Amino acid sequence: MILAREFYARDTVEVAKSLLGKMLVRVMDCNILSGIIVETEAYTRDDPASHAYRGMTARNSVMFGEVGHAYVYFIYGNHYCLNVVAKSRDMEAGAVLIRAVEPRQGVEVMMSNRSATRSIKVEMLTNGPGKLTKALNIDSRYNGFDLTVDGELYIAEGYSMSDIDIIATRRIGISEGMDRPWRFVIKGNRFVSRKEGYGVI
Repeated sequence: MILAREFYARDTVEVAKSLLGKMLVRVMDCNILSGIIVETEAYTRDDPASHAYRGMTARNSVMFGEVGHAYVYFIYGNHYCLNVVAKSRDMEAGAVLIRAVEPRQGVEVMMSNRSATRSIKVEMLTNGPGKLTKALNIDSRYNGFDLTVDGELYIAEGYSMSDIDIIATRRIGISEGMDRPWRFVIKGNRFVSRKEGYGVI
């Protein structure tokens, strides 16, 4: 079952935790590519590490819009990052970055999308935001895409995680807002981008 829009209409940090265990699904050329979400990061309007911190721009406008839509941006000149807009009614903007997934369906197609010339260990296939978007062929075409309806890209129910299954750490690759433990990973999962203990608070 695809996650309803109401799922995302909550505090961004809570949604980031709740997305762990859910299924990211990409339908591509009659192939279903999917993976369990194992790592996320939360970004809010008042967060200095967030794209929304300095106000709305053409680039980040999706973060200020309706929840449940994809926010996809290009970074470091070579890869895309997939986020989903999530915020409560009293929050101006917010999004959750999908940092890593555990591949389930369509692994061979994901391998082909990542590299046609060399084999990639399955643990390294989607263990990072740029890796997973390349494996699932997600780019700027999906910026603003509605993830709450059946289509080429959506997030569905998966496995329920309890608090004991989740570890919170500092976020990765930022220079501001480093004190906020808003990166969430499934404890013991080998498909996360970095070891669980990275920056633990």
